[in-house]
Amino acid sequence: MSGARAVRALAAAAALAAPVAATPPTPAPPFREVAAEVGLRFRHFTGSTGEHYLPEIMGSGVALFDYDGDGDLDVFLVQGAMLDPSRPPSEARYPPPPGQPPGCRLFRNDLRRDASGRPVLHFTDVTEQAGLGRVLYGMGVAVGDYDNDGRPDLYVTALGSNVLFHNNGDGSFSDVTEAAGVGDDRWSTSATFLDYDRDGRLDLFVANYVDFTAAGSKKCFDAVGAPDYCRPAVYRSVTDRLFHNEGGGRFRDVTEAAGILNADGPGLGVVAADFDGDGWPDLYVANDGAPNQLWRNKGDGTFEDRGLLSGTAYNGEGLPEGSMGVAAGDVDGDGDLDLFVTNLPREAATLYLNQGKGLFQDATDAWGLGVPTAPFTGFGTGFLDYDHDGWLDLFVANGAVANREALRGQPYPFGERSLLLRNLASRRFEEVSGWAGAASSRLEVSRGAAFGDVDNDGDIDVVVTNNNGPVRLFLNQAEPRRPWLMARLQGGAGENTQGLGARVGLVRRGRPTLWRCAHADGSYLSASDPRVHFGLGDAERVDALLVEWPRGRREAWYAPLARTLLTLREGEGRPWPEGAR
Repeated sequence: MSGARAVRALAAAAALAAPVAATPPTPAPPFREVAAEVGLRFRHFTGSTGEHYLPEIMGSGVALFDYDGDGDLDVFLVQGAMLDPSRPPSEARYPPPPGQPPGCRLFRNDLRRDASGRPVLHFTDVTEQAGLGRVLYGMGVAVGDYDNDGRPDLYVTALGSNVLFHNNGDGSFSDVTEAAGVGDDRWSTSATFLDYDRDGRLDLFVANYVDFTAAGSKKCFDAVGAPDYCRPAVYRSVTDRLFHNEGGGRFRDVTEAAGILNADGPGLGVVAADFDGDGWPDLYVANDGAPNQLWRNKGDGTFEDRGLLSGTAYNGEGLPEGSMGVAAGDVDGDGDLDLFVTNLPREAATLYLNQGKGLFQDATDAWGLGVPTAPFTGFGTGFLDYDHDGWLDLFVANGAVANREALRGQPYPFGERSLLLRNLASRRFEEVSGWAGAASSRLEVSRGAAFGDVDNDGDIDVVVTNNNGPVRLFLNQAEPRRPWLMARLQGGAGENTQGLGARVGLVRRGRPTLWRCAHADGSYLSASDPRVHFGLGDAERVDALLVEWPRGRREAWYAPLARTLLTLREGEGRPWPEGAR
């Protein structure tokens, strides 16, 4: 065992041997948890009856998206159900709260401003009128405008049939799964919309986990012989799927033709981005206990798995990990996309630094991430510049999948605390203690995490789902209030209306260009705000915003004002400055 791995193992063992102590809060925690007080009341339901079926411990996800086009982010929450539909929820080991309706839920954001101009949040459950209260054993959700009508649609994954919901534009959605040809009856997890062939229409990639049925469920036990949830290795993994958007509301399964059948694994997290800088979106899939895949887009409609050759299939010691969530972002400010993957305890989450051309190096310990992440089971995660200093920080939602010895005897012994890790701009991260006051030391079984500016005040907030627990909304209130800039992208007429996959660069004289991507995917089972956010540090002046659109067009918007949300429409910009890249 290497020295670094030994230190990680000791840290994990110490943390798991006793309950996690509450971290003393800082005088001004950068986040405040407000879900219940603003009307976001939801509790995840696993349908557990004591059989320890593997799907019970895995869900569920959340989406932040503006379904009604009013300029603020609404919240869609994926719900579970009874695995045996003949049994009522009242027979579950952990029944839902009295009065909570079954099925997935949509909460409309009724954001307003008070007399002083400060945002006032309130959410209203509009599930029934939206037609989204589907009862299914839900897992995850992806968001994208697949028919280019200017309205975001929803793809919900499940154990059982997935569902594509078309946004009708009148506050309601329609199930168009069969007509679109994107159903999948296997156990699907994360999904993403991407324009892999750059034809202006969003295609769909769906990660699948393992071949599970209640009838074929295995029996597994912990170290002292108590019943526990199995690891995925006891089941056969199943192939992911790629659907090509044919237009006219139809998709075609091109999994085999695209080469995706050449490898499989128990897929949990997925993110689409151009990792090698060739202009074509690639796919990275986090597999649980098996080598991760980096599907390089060859630009001819096919992909090849470059996970091993890129250095991202295994950690730096050549070992596969129990990978769940994934985030992509330029963590070191060198202009290309790095990868962060959450894993099981003692493994630590893994940071893969892009060395250029899609070749990566495991920099977990060099960046100080091994010790703080090793004690935990990481799921939803994302890069965000929460303090507006211009450097991407990290959030990790944690929650165990096997009995925690320290919590033995408790009704649900899987709770862990989540992490906020601040980028010190010196090739290191530090854990920010007390990041949400008492909320950050609460032991919960966190899963999905979505990121976006929920109250439209210019900073990034976080919504977290808890397996068999309540949803959490962490509002960003970091001080000091440094300047920021946000951009909403609108693709050209009739194509990729949200500009998913576009690169956006922020130019400031005398400083390196900051690069971000317009995307809604990543994390775990969840979809985030596709608007692009920049923290400006101490600089109020911005020289230009550069946009490289998904189909290759390059445009610039000069001298944008700080502390504003700009709408950048393809075709309305000016030429790039000379020498920009």
